[in-house]
Amino acid sequence: MDRRSKAPTKEARFKAILDAATEVLVEKPTASMNEIAEYAGVGVATLHRYVENREKLMVYLGYRAIQAVSETIEGIPLNEENDENYISKLVEALIPLGDKVYFLGHDASVYYNKELEEADEKLRAPVRCVIQRLQKKGFFIQSVNSEWILNVLYSLLFLTWQQVQEGHIAKNSAASLVLSTFYHGFRAK
Repeated sequence: MDRRSKAPTKEARFKAILDAATEVLVEKPTASMNEIAEYAGVGVATLHRYVENREKLMVYLGYRAIQAVSETIEGIPLNEENDENYISKLVEALIPLGDKVYFLGHDASVYYNKELEEADEKLRAPVRCVIQRLQKKGFFIQSVNSEWILNVLYSLLFLTWQQVQEGHIAKNSAASLVLSTFYHGFRAK
């Protein structure tokens, strides 16, 4: 078997481990490497083959979250004339990534790593621009800081993801709930 054919499997396994680690750390931020490995369905030795220690794991988790959210955001057409639809499409696309959105907004490793912080800022920039344009168009209150609106949107995405995971909100109604809460909470009078 060719070495190159094994690489995607190893990479896919690593992504699955990182995704599982994100889920368990959102639920239990103090989870040990043993608990993370168990949750990911691998042995701790296997986990350590991918990452040396918890500190490096957290950095990898930051990059994985940025990659997943970035790929999703890049797939949504950005059209200045249709900014309201951008927010709707963004919400629908990001709800399944709520744990990653939460990780980016709440994990200290993102803020103490310059590269992660810059990547996160790059990720947020187009969404912030849409919010600012909607404020200028009178759709959102202009006196509210756009960063606050963006953070509330991210918080709503995480909360909704969490509620769907716990079975309190139906998956097919999650996006409309977020949008209703988001728009009516910030709509200009």
